[in-house]
Amino acid sequence: MAESRLSWRRLRDNKVFWPVVVLALLMLFNAIFTPGFFKIEFKDGHLFGSLIDILNRGSILAVLAIGMTLVIATGGVDLSVGAVMAISACMATVMINPQLANAGVRSAQDMLADFTNTPMWLLILTALAVCTGCGLWNGLLVSRINIQPMVATLVLMVAGRGIAQLIVNGQIITVYYTPYYFIGNGFLLGLPFTFFIVVAVFLLAWLLTRKTAIGLFLESVGINSTASFYSGINEKNIKLLAYTFCGFCAGIGGLIYSSNVRSADANNAGLSTELDAILAVVFGGTLMASIVGALVIQTTTTTLYALGVPAMAATAVKGLVVLIVVLLYSQQAREGLGLLIESTGALFAKKGGQS
Repeated sequence: MAESRLSWRRLRDNKVFWPVVVLALLMLFNAIFTPGFFKIEFKDGHLFGSLIDILNRGSILAVLAIGMTLVIATGGVDLSVGAVMAISACMATVMINPQLANAGVRSAQDMLADFTNTPMWLLILTALAVCTGCGLWNGLLVSRINIQPMVATLVLMVAGRGIAQLIVNGQIITVYYTPYYFIGNGFLLGLPFTFFIVVAVFLLAWLLTRKTAIGLFLESVGINSTASFYSGINEKNIKLLAYTFCGFCAGIGGLIYSSNVRSADANNAGLSTELDAILAVVFGGTLMASIVGALVIQTTTTTLYALGVPAMAATAVKGLVVLIVVLLYSQQAREGLGLLIESTGALFAKKGGQS
């Protein structure tokens, strides 16, 4: 009994446990109420189905959550990731065909040309470099000028969409360069290419935080930045690194988004994604738990849409799911579940002994 109680405590204290429980409950709900939810078909060398769509559509949120995890670990927050996504999308698409950003040039040839003025590798690197610079700007405001993270990132959250509008000259850019579609719509080994992007970003963050001292420094700065400073840790550089990496992740999210929808809208690209990214991190606070949290949010959204729930109501239900997970992390809830499981186990053991 003591061993089982100890095992339960270890399990319930694992940051990934509760998000996985909620994800499993969502899957169980879909198995009962959503016909064909688990149906996966193999066509043209690709896998298709609701589960594949969740992996594909949840990739943007997963990438943003990875970057946001590092920022929140330092005790901060980045409200600008949605606007930085818009900057990335607009920067990449306008480099493909600058003619489309010119309101005076709207000929059929300019609109439908399947070519790029800039090599794709260069436009990707440029967009990522610009967004990494945006993250660096946030980091400088927070770490060097000592502005509160919410206020510092709010500046770019507001100004970022204006910058994106200037990049595209106020136009909604439609992408006709078909190789660019592969980023957000392509498949590799039967799975969405975005899945491999998430894996690559996760491995980069994992190596950074688990195979170097940076992970320990992030946690130390988040717990007590003053004590970290007197311990010899350069807390300013740690915060700067976290915000810079978050900007880099937002740049990747913008590329996936613009490739997936084949366009860039400065007003709507990445809109409110910063809130979903924060919610995903709230699910656990670790890299893996944040990714599971992103899958929970995307699964909830997909489930509600499959049931015909309006978008406005879906947002409320999504908030309810997040609230449930947060409550599960409370000490009272964990102790109550522990007592329930222990009493259930004792009851079954008693019945087994009587039989």
